[in-house]
Amino acid sequence: MAAKNTGLQQKIESLLNLHPKNVDLSLKRMTRLLQKLGNPHLHLPPIIHIAGTNGKGSAASFARAALEAAGYSVHVHISPHLVHWHERYRLGWKDETGSRSAYVSDALLAETLAEVTQANAGGAITVFEIITAAAFVLFARFPADALVLEVGLGGRFDATNIIKKPAVSLIMSIALDHEAFLGDTVAQIALEKAGIIKKQCPVVAGPQIYEEVITVLRRFAQKNQAPLTLYGQDYRADIKNRHMLFTNKAGTMRLPRPRLAGDFQIGNAAAALQAVLTAGFAVSPQAAAQAMRTVSWPARLQKLTIGRLKRQAPPKADLWLDGGHNPAAAQLLVKSLAPLLRRRPFFMILAMLQTKDSTQYLQQFATLAPQIYTVPLAGSNHGVPPAVLAQKAQALGLRAQVEPSITAALAAITAKSAKPGGEQNPAFILICGSLYLAGEALAQNGTPPR
Repeated sequence: MAAKNTGLQQKIESLLNLHPKNVDLSLKRMTRLLQKLGNPHLHLPPIIHIAGTNGKGSAASFARAALEAAGYSVHVHISPHLVHWHERYRLGWKDETGSRSAYVSDALLAETLAEVTQANAGGAITVFEIITAAAFVLFARFPADALVLEVGLGGRFDATNIIKKPAVSLIMSIALDHEAFLGDTVAQIALEKAGIIKKQCPVVAGPQIYEEVITVLRRFAQKNQAPLTLYGQDYRADIKNRHMLFTNKAGTMRLPRPRLAGDFQIGNAAAALQAVLTAGFAVSPQAAAQAMRTVSWPARLQKLTIGRLKRQAPPKADLWLDGGHNPAAAQLLVKSLAPLLRRRPFFMILAMLQTKDSTQYLQQFATLAPQIYTVPLAGSNHGVPPAVLAQKAQALGLRAQVEPSITAALAAITAKSAKPGGEQNPAFILICGSLYLAGEALAQNGTPPR
């Protein structure tokens, strides 16, 4: 998608042309570059450092919402972006209205990227390292009370792990993903994620699927003399009478259910809130409640209620968007979708990266019997060819056909619903399988992330 500012777009394009976009996990290049920039990573506000396979972005959003509701100013760094590069950088400040934050301006981001590129002086580097160094430069120059910092990939050798002493390390749910870089077992992946644990710095673990993950986290925490707080043991969240009950050793907060859809967000919200408290920030029940009501995180089980794509969908159809892209994320998604379908015809518009386990992802949806429309990934050259993806779905006994685009898939769904004797109940449509596809959908719909 084109950036708003041509200077930023030109700078990003030059980075993509000059430096490898592939993953090369190491901290040596970051150390060298940051030294040339005056070590901005040593001059940051207290950091909530977040790793994990699923739930990192949601946890970052909940942490930001809780901190801002409590009156703190917050910087946020996430990856990847959905529509526009500046989504990765949110700057926090305070004014007469309280604590606020906004995406960095295109002009400032272009200027900062130029500064970092100049300091690198043509040295071997990856694009992710350049843009992470730019984040540290920005966050060091603008005062704030806290920094919410999301790991890009893994943890141990991720560019963000150059930080020395986080206020808290938050490790969200760990499952199989990025096996080519992190290992082909959950325990191996947990070893990489646990690499963000620092000596004598507290650690909060979000809800975990696998017991071996908890074993690894315990071992790393003990080795680093890092106090470990576990979900389900030291804190928890429950649903009661349409409320969320957050309980830790200090007591129980009765909060509204989070604004983000899906029961799995209850655990994500609890983990983020516990991390903020563990980091030493004061959050009252009133502030926590406000955070649950105002939190926003696009493309994670997001309902599109207006926009161009919504208008192209069949009348009265529900149109949803989700960027989860691994089997564990799909399993949580299916659990959340099942009660929403209520005998309604279920359609999926699907695209996935070649690096993801598309067969296992699709397998999770078998019980929901969707009609699948596979489409190309416009934002990546590494998408599974739609015909191949359709064949994988058909091999699992699922109905699937190829369409050239999201809009073509919506037209096919609309035509099917309009036929005599067609669908009697309003359609339920899910655009899913990749954050690249989610970003494309948001851009086409005209509802970019805020």
